[in-house]
Amino acid sequence: MSNLTKHFEKFIRDYPEIAVAYETLGDAVHKQGPLDEKSRALVKLAISAGSKMEGAVHSQVKKALKVKLTKAEIRQVALLSIPTIGFPSAMAVLSWMDDILDKVPITKTKKKAK
Repeated sequence: MSNLTKHFEKFIRDYPEIAVAYETLGDAVHKQGPLDEKSRALVKLAISAGSKMEGAVHSQVKKALKVKLTKAEIRQVALLSIPTIGFPSAMAVLSWMDDILDKVPITKTKKKAK
């Protein structure tokens, strides 16, 4: 699963200085404040969901998986958004999440030895 869309890869090639500045800004805001990596990933996913931005949701789901958030944790963001952005919008967000999550292989949990 590619981390970057072809459009964003083209943006990086066409405007490398802006891309570096954008990445630097992202790094700076992540370092400010006490939130841990998983909390920041959930917040950014929620912001993307609330903004109803499909591409941003796709990107943030990929980032959430990288920091080891579970599918259930990611999907709960969409469920929590129901009272705020409405059921139809939340279902759209959930479908965008599933665009990515459905491509992730199911990992089997090991049974504990007795």
